[in-house]
Amino acid sequence: MSLNPPITQWTGRRVWLIGGSTGIGRATAELLHSKGAQVIVSARNATALDALAIQCPGLQALPLDATDEAAVTAAAQQLAASGPLDLMMYCAGTYSAQRAQDMQPKEIAHHVQVNYMGAVYSVAAVLPAMLRLRHGHISLVSSVAGYRGLPKSLAYGPTKAALINLAEALYIDVHDEGLGVSVINPGFVQTPLTAQNNFHMPALITPQQAALDIVAHWEKGRFEIHFPKRFTRWMRLLRILPYTLYFQATRKFTGL
Repeated sequence: MSLNPPITQWTGRRVWLIGGSTGIGRATAELLHSKGAQVIVSARNATALDALAIQCPGLQALPLDATDEAAVTAAAQQLAASGPLDLMMYCAGTYSAQRAQDMQPKEIAHHVQVNYMGAVYSVAAVLPAMLRLRHGHISLVSSVAGYRGLPKSLAYGPTKAALINLAEALYIDVHDEGLGVSVINPGFVQTPLTAQNNFHMPALITPQQAALDIVAHWEKGRFEIHFPKRFTRWMRLLRILPYTLYFQATRKFTGL
C-alpha cells in the first residue's frame, strides 16, 4: 500500500543527501545521479565529496557539518535559491559499541547530536519551503537497531528509535499537506560503521544493494523501507514479542 506520493521518475528531480560521502548515502547519490536526478551531497569530508563530484559530473558537493544548526539552515537557504527540493534524505550517522558496564555519557551525547539532532536540524531547514509548496519528500535513515534495545547498542539504538518516532510523527503532521515521509531501517550493510563490528553480521549486503532497495521503495510510495527482508522481517517480529520472550530471544541469538 502506498502511504506516500510515488516518485515515478527522477530526471530533473532535486535531491539533497546529507551524510552522503560514504556507504548507503554515497551509493544512493550515485544511483540517483545515474537516473538523471540533480543530486546535492553534503558531508563533513570535503575531499570525499570532491571525489564523488568528479566521479558523477553534474553532482553538487556541499560540505557541511550536520550538527551545526546555523550551517544546515544556511545550506538549505542556499539550495532554495536555485529551486525547490523534491527530496531530502538524512543519512549521516555515527556508531560505537557501548554497554552499561562502560557507559560513556559524552559518547552518547555525540550520538544524539549526529544521529538525531542533525536530522532535526535538517528537517527543520527544508520543511517550511516544502509545506509552502505542498511538495517534497523527507527520508530519514534509521536502523533495525531502533526497533528494540539490543546489546552493545546503548549509545546507538536510542537515537535510531528516536528517528523512527520522529518519522512517524512527521508523517502524521504533514501527509495531508501533500508531503511524503519515509524511514529507512537497514539491517547490516557494508559501510565504514559496520566495518568495526567483530561479530558475524547475518544477511550482510552492499551499499549498492541498499540503494536499489531504497529507490525502488520511494518509487512505490512506501513509508517504512527495511532490508534485506530475510533478516529484517525477523527483527520486526521481535517488536511485538512480550518482554519475557524478547529478552530470552535476544540472549539466545546474541550470546550476551
